[in-house]
Amino acid sequence: MDAIPKHSSRKFDFSATGRTRVVVAAILATLACIGFSISLTAFGIVPIDGSRLGQQLVVNIVAPILVAFPSVYFLMSKLRELAIAHRRLTVYASTDALTQIMNRAAFSTLVEAYLTEIRRHDDAIAGALLVIDADNFKSINDKFGHDHGDEALVAIAHAIRSMLRTPDIVGRLGGEEFGVFLPGASAVQAEGVAERIRQSVNIAAFSPAGTPHRLSVSVGGAAFTRRLPFHELFRLADQQLYVAKRGGRNRVAVASVPVDNALAAA
Repeated sequence: MDAIPKHSSRKFDFSATGRTRVVVAAILATLACIGFSISLTAFGIVPIDGSRLGQQLVVNIVAPILVAFPSVYFLMSKLRELAIAHRRLTVYASTDALTQIMNRAAFSTLVEAYLTEIRRHDDAIAGALLVIDADNFKSINDKFGHDHGDEALVAIAHAIRSMLRTPDIVGRLGGEEFGVFLPGASAVQAEGVAERIRQSVNIAAFSPAGTPHRLSVSVGGAAFTRRLPFHELFRLADQQLYVAKRGGRNRVAVASVPVDNALAAA
C-alpha cells in the first residue's frame, strides 16, 4: 500500500480526483447556460429587434463561454483539490509512515469488516491470519543502531508484500510485528504463503554499514472455516507465533481454528 495514491493514468478519469470530471462539468454547465440564454430569446422573454437576432444569438453563445466556463472550471478545480487533499489525509491516517503499509488500526478495522461481512454468508466463510515477528530484532538495533533497524523493518515489509496476492491485506501491528490476512485461504495455503514469506525475508537485502546481515522472521497463523471475530482470530494466530518462536525461530506454525472455538465466538 503506497503512502500517497497516484492519480489515475486512465485517459478519462471521472472520479472526484480526476481532471476529466472538472472539464466535463465546465462544458455541461456552459452548454446549459447557452441553452437557457437562447431559450430566453427564442420565447421572446428578452425583447430583441428582428434585425439583430443573429447578433443576439452570437452573444447568447459567446457570453456563457467567456463567463460560465472559466467560473465553473475554477470551482470544480477547487473541489478536485479538496478531494485530493482528503484522499491523502485518509491514506496518511491509515498508513505506517516507515514501511508504507497499513498501520495496526487500519489493518484490524479492515479485517474485522471483512469478517463481519462473511459472517452473513454461510457458504463463504474461509480465510487465514498470519502474525509475523522479526527474530532477534533488539540485537539488530543494539549492534547497528536504530536507523539500520528501521532499514531492516522496511526490507521485511517489502519481502512480505512481494509474496502476497492483490486481495491479501498486510499491516504493521507495531514494533517488529506484522499481520497478513488471506481471504479464502485454507490452512495448507496459508502455511505455503507463510513459508514463502519466511524464505523471502531470509534472502532480503540488508547490509548495515556494508556488512551483509541475514534477516529472519517467525510466523504464526490461524486458518478458519467458521464465524469468529478478529480478536479471537488474532489470539489464535499469536499462539501459533509463540509455537514458532519456542521451536527455534525462523519457523512457521499454522493451525486450523478448532470448530468449538469458532462456534463459541459466533
